[in-house]
Amino acid sequence: MPTRKASRPALRPLRPLVLRLAGMDLDVRATVALVVVTLLLIVDAYHSFLAGDGVEGALRAKAIERFVYYLIIPLAVILLLFRDPPSEYGFGFGDWRQGLLWSGSFIVLSIPLILAVAGTPAMARYYSAYRGSGLDLLFTFFLDLVGWEFVFRGFLLFALFRIMGPTAIVLQAVPFALAHIGKPEIETLSTIFGGTFFGWIAWRSRSFVYPFLLHWFIFSLTVVVARSAL
Repeated sequence: MPTRKASRPALRPLRPLVLRLAGMDLDVRATVALVVVTLLLIVDAYHSFLAGDGVEGALRAKAIERFVYYLIIPLAVILLLFRDPPSEYGFGFGDWRQGLLWSGSFIVLSIPLILAVAGTPAMARYYSAYRGSGLDLLFTFFLDLVGWEFVFRGFLLFALFRIMGPTAIVLQAVPFALAHIGKPEIETLSTIFGGTFFGWIAWRSRSFVYPFLLHWFIFSLTVVVARSAL
């Protein structure tokens, strides 16, 4: 009796892009994605090109920079260098039923954990600097996180998945976790697991949109709870 496979069907094959370098045949998509993401993270950590007035303005300026770094630049690489449809990197709504099912379920399950963790002294001290009205902060977080999710759960995940399979879901979470160093330890420790789960949702749904919605909710609620704890 045939058994039903639980895994998603394989990604659609793309035309081969191979770089021959020093006796090695490198997959162009995976290699470029790894290098581009690494360079963007370094530039983001060391430089701020836009100025903003006060803490709220500085947050908005950094969010705009990250929107360009992590959404616009990867899309340009996909379109101009790879010449692939962005939908092959999760840019679109994909399987919206799966996406909403898993992200919505985790949102409900995460609320008690956020309420317990976000009010700890370390989290409250760190996020007390996030000042501004609720709607302004939500828009700032949107600009910041939409690119952040696309670069990991779209661009990097699907570039790696085609050459290494499901291990890419874990691998894309590694630079994501390392980029959190400097934040409260409890949050940074959680990111390798949370980032892997976000990657799994993106793979299941073929879209970065649903881990973005999940991340946006978690981060916004974390800031609200942390600020109110002081």
